[in-house]
Amino acid sequence: MATVRSIRAARAEPVSLHTHAMDNLRLIRETMERAGSFTAVPGWGGVAMGISALAAAAIASRQPTLERWLATWLLEAAFAMVLAVLAIKRKANAAKGPLFSAPARRFVLSFAPPLLVGGLLTAVLYRAGFPAAIPGAWLLLYGTGVVTGGAFSVRVVPVMGLCFMSLGAVALFCPFAWGTTFLAVGFGGLHLAFGIVIARRYGG
Repeated sequence: MATVRSIRAARAEPVSLHTHAMDNLRLIRETMERAGSFTAVPGWGGVAMGISALAAAAIASRQPTLERWLATWLLEAAFAMVLAVLAIKRKANAAKGPLFSAPARRFVLSFAPPLLVGGLLTAVLYRAGFPAAIPGAWLLLYGTGVVTGGAFSVRVVPVMGLCFMSLGAVALFCPFAWGTTFLAVGFGGLHLAFGIVIARRYGG
């Protein structure tokens, strides 16, 4: 005896297949986004940050007191942050991609904690009377942030972070008088060198 099929059931099947296919496409897209690299690290922004750091080093070297030296570098850090955000936004817009993609959020969440620790340690070292350790701590913690955040970016970014960490490790064991030079080489020279590489190889 022949089986009678419901016409409504037969028509409903393509709808469920379509829904299933859309769910699969959404899953694939989200998986690719989670696995993607944060390629909006700004190369030219790094170059601009390097130039501003070299200018800050020249100004800091002429300051008569530790407080004014610290103020110079803290102002430079705030200015560099503004430059970085503007450069990331510009690069993301040029690539027609979202500014706060999943890889970008992971980059920021990995990069920010070492910087916060650096701010706290700066206050502690200053109050304890150990200014000689400040340049090394800055370079080490900034490099740590770049390495951890760079795990979600292109390979050259964590390499840059390791260079910052190596320079900071040396700076920790050197006198404070050399601090400005170490900061100029790190925040100035390394940003310039790696910024040019990133700009040329990864779209600006």
